[in-house]
Amino acid sequence: MSDSSWGAPPPAGQAGYWGSTAGGPVQGTAPAGPAYDAPEAQHTRPMPIVPDGPAYGGDQDDDRGAARLSGPLFRDEPFQGRELPAETQNPEPMPDVPQPPPAAPQKKSAGRDLSAAIGVGVGLGVVIVASLFIRKAVFVGVIAVAVVVGLWELTSRLQERKDIKAPLVPLAVGGAAMVVAGYVRGAEGAWVAMALTALATLVWRMTEPPEGYLKDVTAAVFAAFYVPFLATFVALLLTADDGPWRVLTFLVLTVVSDTGAYAVGWRFGKHKLAPRISPGKTREGLLGAVLFAMAAGALCMQFLIDDGVWWQGLLLGLAVAASATLGDLGESMIKRDLGIKDMGTLLPGHGGIMDRLDSLLPTAPVVWLLMVVFVGSA
Repeated sequence: MSDSSWGAPPPAGQAGYWGSTAGGPVQGTAPAGPAYDAPEAQHTRPMPIVPDGPAYGGDQDDDRGAARLSGPLFRDEPFQGRELPAETQNPEPMPDVPQPPPAAPQKKSAGRDLSAAIGVGVGLGVVIVASLFIRKAVFVGVIAVAVVVGLWELTSRLQERKDIKAPLVPLAVGGAAMVVAGYVRGAEGAWVAMALTALATLVWRMTEPPEGYLKDVTAAVFAAFYVPFLATFVALLLTADDGPWRVLTFLVLTVVSDTGAYAVGWRFGKHKLAPRISPGKTREGLLGAVLFAMAAGALCMQFLIDDGVWWQGLLLGLAVAASATLGDLGESMIKRDLGIKDMGTLLPGHGGIMDRLDSLLPTAPVVWLLMVVFVGSA
């Protein structure tokens, strides 16, 4: 470009591209009339060619950035080429920005609402103990209700997550009958009721289309064994003369085992027990479960069970800690396969009924068997 192309005013009525202000060239629309008078035209210079690509932020730079790129700020200043202003070449040090204080280390969380969990646990304990010592038949009814609710939770999750339609009606009726038969007729009655319940689920499922029949009835037989059949051993414990105390010992040892595992694992747990199944469980927690359960077992067998001896309680506590842990891991396997955290939401802070039965169900036959071996079934 020549000097005349930048010094001459634009034609009348045509908007100029560059105007002149006291602060330097800015982009905009020229006012009407001559853009520069004659003296100003003599002092204008051709705009320096600047490299492509903005140095201060692209198309959204302000006028200050444009002035720095285009040329001198005032007409009388000598042009310094591509040099930046002095304040840019030697920037003043920025004042120290106060840094936020380091975040305090987070405390371990229990993962549940402890206040709700404790309240619900105490309430359930009161109901169970009251029904246990008021009348044995009342407690059998409590077991039957828990079995039916547990079956409903399990079959509902199977249908929601795996599209497995295990028939609930024959399972619920047969499960309740299984508990009653075990209390009235003993182990033989429980086995007969189990067989009839499985047969009823096979027949009931025949009323629907054959697609998925095998997986539905297989899940139904599994549910019948897992929930009501294992719960029947609690009713078998109740049939002895000191049955309520045997059931209380069974409940206390299971709860103490779970509590010891939680307390020790939460405080000292570092080594995972089964990370692929239940990442929260640790070997230290298992040790806590064993120690707590053995101590509670020695006390219960010595003071609550007729003809019981403290060393039998040690063995009983060890067995309970093992079975309760395996039961908890088994339930975790089921929930991981289903992709859920809890089986239900009936118990705030706990989940569902099945989330409380996971340790109790496999422990019931273990306690019943050892009680028979140690002090007999009468």
